[in-house]
Order: sequence, then C-alpha cells, then structure tokens
Amino acid sequence: MKEIHLAGGCFWGVEAYMQRIPGVMDAVSGYANGNTENPSYEDLVYRNSGHAETVRVLYDPEVVELKTLLAHYFRIVDPTSLNRQGNDRGVQYRTGIYYTDPGDLDTIRSMMAHVQSSHAKPLAVEVLPLAHFYPAEEYHQDYLDKNPGGYCHIDLRLADAPVVEGEPYPKPGQEELRDKLTPLQFSVTQESATERPFTGEYWNTRAKGIYVDVATGEPLFSSAAKFDSGCGWPSFTRPLAPEVVRYASDASHGMRRVEVRSRSGDSHLGHVFEDGPKEAGGLRYCINSASLEFIPREEMETRGYGHLLDQVE
Repeated sequence: MKEIHLAGGCFWGVEAYMQRIPGVMDAVSGYANGNTENPSYEDLVYRNSGHAETVRVLYDPEVVELKTLLAHYFRIVDPTSLNRQGNDRGVQYRTGIYYTDPGDLDTIRSMMAHVQSSHAKPLAVEVLPLAHFYPAEEYHQDYLDKNPGGYCHIDLRLADAPVVEGEPYPKPGQEELRDKLTPLQFSVTQESATERPFTGEYWNTRAKGIYVDVATGEPLFSSAAKFDSGCGWPSFTRPLAPEVVRYASDASHGMRRVEVRSRSGDSHLGHVFEDGPKEAGGLRYCINSASLEFIPREEMETRGYGHLLDQVE
C-alpha cells in the first residue's frame, strides 16, 4: 500500500472520484498542511487555520501507478486556478499534491511539467511534503454515498474513462505526413479544412471499434460513443479520454465555434457543439472522417489497442 494526498477543491467530490479508480483501496477526506493541530471544519471556514481540504488516497501500486492517479487528478481540477475550484473559493479549496515518499517526487514533477506544457498560465498546484493530515468529521466521509444528490463540482463519470498516455504517439514531420496522408487528410488535419457532409468514410459507420488520429495513431473516440446526429459527419458524445483532445476558439466563417484538435498530433479534428444527446452529457463532437482511422474491434489487439477493448462495448 502506498499513499498520496490530493487537494482539489471540495473534498466530497475528490474522495468519491478516487474511490472509483481500480487499485485505490481507500480515500479519506481530511485537512492537510495548515497552521494548527486537530482542526475542525469550522476552523477552516471561520478561523483561517490555513488547511486545504485534502483526500488521502491509499492505493496498491501493483494495480495502479501514481502516474495514473495524477492523470485522473488533473482531469478534475483547473490546475491554473488559485484558491478556487468549481463554485468554491478560499484557501481551503487550493490545489495541492502532498507526498510522504520522497521517491514519488520525480513522478510528480514529470506530470506537472507535462500538464504545464498544455497551459499558457502557470500552474497553481502546490507540490509539497505532507506536513500533517487530520481526517475530517465523520459526516464528511463518503458524503456523496450518504447524500447521492449532494453538491459535487466534479463529473464522476470521468473516472470510468481510461488514461491514454501521449508519449507513444509522436507526430511525424510535415514531409512524412504528406507522403503518409491523402491530400484530403493532410488538408483537414494540417490546414484545418472541412470535408463535405455525407462524403466522409465514417459518417454512418456502425461497426464496433475505435477511431484514432490518422496522423499519429493516438486513440481518440470509441464506437460506443458514436451516434447518428444527421449532420453528415461522424458524431460522438465524448472522446475516449478527456486528455486526448484539445480545444481552441474558432471565429472563422463568421461563426463562433469550439475547435477540437488531437493532443499528440495537434491535428484538426472538427468542432464540439452543445446539441448532443442530453442523457449522454449534451455534447456533439462533430469530427471529419478524414482526420480519423477506424480500427475494428477484432483488430484492436494486434494493432496495439487491446487495453481499450472494454471501451467499445
């Protein structure tokens, strides 16, 4: 058993999220790295005790690595926000990674650098040795299990999405991409063009499998999240994992849209809209077929995507 202490705003949601990750044996809400001993919740709120609402995560390193836990952590926080997460503001809601094993520091620093590369603003996440941790009052423990409709600023469904590492999917050079891709694929992925509706290879594909970045092979979407939107382009309710896509503001063609790009290849994929199925989150990822390669379920193991087979059911 190992432990790591994570501060990410209101601890109710962080605790509930971490408990969903395979390999996590226990998650405990508490107060860390403040100025007093044995604080109460009222000490944080009314007496400026300086503690952060923190979750002690006990995990089996043979089942889940620290790197994976940190990848999940960064899904559920805004790492550039100082003393604020969701609707909660104050020092007690600051973000922090507090370690007890100095051997974890290299992994933490590596993940911090990786996350920083995706943000223009500096990260506001504290990385410090754990000075102390005091479990919170019993009514805070397993709060969302006791109160299913209770306040939570985190989308707990994100815990079910696999962590997809970016390092194995390097982007080829432009000349190599010209040789590898068709003219349409190059124009869409590298020059942000758009294929005509109802002409792409995958707009009405229903087979089980995953869709990967045609430029790098990075897995992006699953057939389990694909639906017929009637728009003439492949439509998905969500990416395979939150970290595999990036977003940018797009004011072209006299419209204000949110562009979707791949993480490793920086390929233009399409746009995301808020008119998707409400029961699946309400989003519609409208993606160009030319930016994708489809890997059928029966080929995923041999193509190196076997670890994602459970995502296509």
